[in-house]
Amino acid sequence: MVYIVLFLYNGVALALDYAGLTKQSHTHAVFTGRTLIVLMHITAFLILSYNRETLSYNIQILIIGALALGFIMVVNFLANLIYKDSCPLIWNCVFFLLDVGIIMLQRLNSALAYKQLVWIMLGFFIAMWIPIILKYIPRLEAFEIVYIILSFGLILSTLVLGKKEYGSTNWIYIGSFSFQPSEIVKFLFVFYLASSFRKKVDLKELAVTSGLSAGIVVLLVLQKDLGSALIFFLTYMTMLYIATSNEILFMGGIGIASVASVVAYKLFNHVRVRVSAWKNPWADVDSGGYQIIQSLFAIGTGGLLGSGLTKGMPLSIPVVSKDFIFAAVCEEFGTVFGICIVGIFILLFSRGFAIAFSSKRRYYSLIAAGFTAMMAFQTFLIIGGVIKLIPLTGVTLPFISYGGSSVIVSILTIGILQWLCGWQRALDKEEGTDDE
Repeated sequence: MVYIVLFLYNGVALALDYAGLTKQSHTHAVFTGRTLIVLMHITAFLILSYNRETLSYNIQILIIGALALGFIMVVNFLANLIYKDSCPLIWNCVFFLLDVGIIMLQRLNSALAYKQLVWIMLGFFIAMWIPIILKYIPRLEAFEIVYIILSFGLILSTLVLGKKEYGSTNWIYIGSFSFQPSEIVKFLFVFYLASSFRKKVDLKELAVTSGLSAGIVVLLVLQKDLGSALIFFLTYMTMLYIATSNEILFMGGIGIASVASVVAYKLFNHVRVRVSAWKNPWADVDSGGYQIIQSLFAIGTGGLLGSGLTKGMPLSIPVVSKDFIFAAVCEEFGTVFGICIVGIFILLFSRGFAIAFSSKRRYYSLIAAGFTAMMAFQTFLIIGGVIKLIPLTGVTLPFISYGGSSVIVSILTIGILQWLCGWQRALDKEEGTDDE
């Protein structure tokens, strides 16, 4: 609890300094944030590995903890080395959230924690190549057609080869390996929209882009992956508004979405079940409302300060390692900890939008805004669903939930944002306008 409160306070102070509202040492603030991550990690794994009955420590858990800590320290060093002039506050927020995810997954299932660590390693291995690759591909907007063709190809492959899970056909299995194509399409979709909207948007361009984007959303709806469909639609509307500043188009899109939501409610039974569970989970405790009731029980049982790591009952929550991991975090770490997690996400998104606003290239600005908006919508939808603020949509919590496709794409998204940040700061230094 103390670690995350201090981390958030330090992060907010640093963010205010970036905005020119305070004055403090960046180096000291960044080092403090990293130190708090290390201290939280060590404390958590000492608790997780301790056996009260034998008064001894589980060596296997300590080894996993040591590997995770060593990886975090090494990749933090490499990230700042490879991503020149990137934002250290973004790295700190990402590593803190990733560490919370590893700690919670270790609490739930040691095998999942190990797999997640492998996925994180793979994600950062790929991310470290982004600055090198983009150095030789300076005009990403030239691949506009490639982005949308690959997007349709991946979504259509799911309709043909996909396996149904939790009411949605959005996973492809190749032997023991599985991935979620819609996660990869998120990456391509933002690049496509930025490429399309980088120029002045005329009626023809708007019609083509809107039609193709609607096609992606419709295919996701046909998969019954309504959570991803909503994220894609909201990202499209955000980028369209940024590109056109047209309130009529924006409000028209929201109206269309409202009508589509009613149609989806009429067509899909599992949508009706989730809406009913949101309205009154107690009416169907044994079926549709069971997940949300267990989630609310967990959050309520933990209270403000939590039951303590290893002292709760998070395994009683269905799909706890993915959709409902936020409820497990709140149960054992406390509601205050959960609120601070939301605060860290807000810090992360604020820095992402700051990169978008500061970019002097329209294309780069749209990419940064698109990725930040997409991640923000996803975070809001899953946390809102878990706490019963909105109907549950069944998406993952970025960086924390278990899932290879999700965590890799999230890391690559941050890699793109940090590259854009470094590119802009390098340009500002050349012009003598860098104030950070």
